[in-house]
Order: sequence, then C-alpha cells, then structure tokens
Amino acid sequence: MWKYIGKERPPFAETPEEGQESVWDYPRPPMLKPDIRHVVVKLGNIIIADTTRAIRVLETASPPTFYIPPEDVDQEKLRRADGSSFCEWKGKAAYWDVITADSNVLAAGWSYSGPAERFSQIDGYYSFYPARVSCFVDGVPVKAQPGGFYGGWVTPDIAGPFKGEPGTGGW
Repeated sequence: MWKYIGKERPPFAETPEEGQESVWDYPRPPMLKPDIRHVVVKLGNIIIADTTRAIRVLETASPPTFYIPPEDVDQEKLRRADGSSFCEWKGKAAYWDVITADSNVLAAGWSYSGPAERFSQIDGYYSFYPARVSCFVDGVPVKAQPGGFYGGWVTPDIAGPFKGEPGTGGW
C-alpha cells in the first residue's frame, strides 16, 4: 500500500490543471488558509451563512473544509445537535442542526470550541456539510466529499482523488 510522506504526489493522483490545487499537495497535519472568496450556505432559499472571511482547512487527500466566522452565520437558524466527535488535530466538535420555518436538517454543521492551539483561528467558526445544505463558493455550487462521513467541499479548483471514494479506506 502506498503511504504519503509529504514529498511528492502518489502515482494515482490526478494532475491538477491550471488554476487547480491538488489535495495531494496539502500537508498532514492540516494547515489553515484564509479565503476571501464569497462563501454562501443556504437551506432552500434561506441564507444560513454569507462571508468573504472563511478559513479553509487543508489536509492531505481531502477536499478543503470551509469554516465561517460566527458573525457571518445566522445563529438563530442553528440549534445544538446531539452528539459530538473528536478530530485528532482539532479536538472535540459540536454539531448543529439547521432550522428554518420550512425545514429542519439534523447535524448539518459543526464547530470547535477551544480547539487545539494550532487551530485556534477557527475557534467558534462553523462549517457545514455540502451533502445536507447548499454551499457555494463564488456562486459555484459545492459538491460533497464522497463517502458521507467527511465534510470536505469539492469545488472545480481542486484535483483528487479524495479520501472517502471507494478504495480509499487505507489512506
């Protein structure tokens, strides 16, 4: 089995086209990168979040995850969900339901309160699952990271393959 060591892309990695990033060039442990593109999260026609101040988490083999400052999220549309999870890098995640007059989507997003020091910039920021709510980057619809577990945002400016696709369990 091939093991990424941070030196070069694996032989099965897609070659990025001009203007694309390869997820195989992202580091492990992950890094944070500010992103000034226009990020919008919606449930139906209701805007849940709208920012040009997102922070992307970039991790080897995964599409970026966009974190949105709490000031740019309509927190009245969020309700603390049951459960939590633990990320080896960031710490304990809390989950959030998105609630509107017409819809309830359970565990549509998550956040970290008091993450590990390396990720303190995203303390209290929210991220959302593109498979559960509609997410857009500069007006382009985001696709969900394959597999249903991870919350990466697949946009045309990244090249894979991505963790979560069939056959990637050992990555």
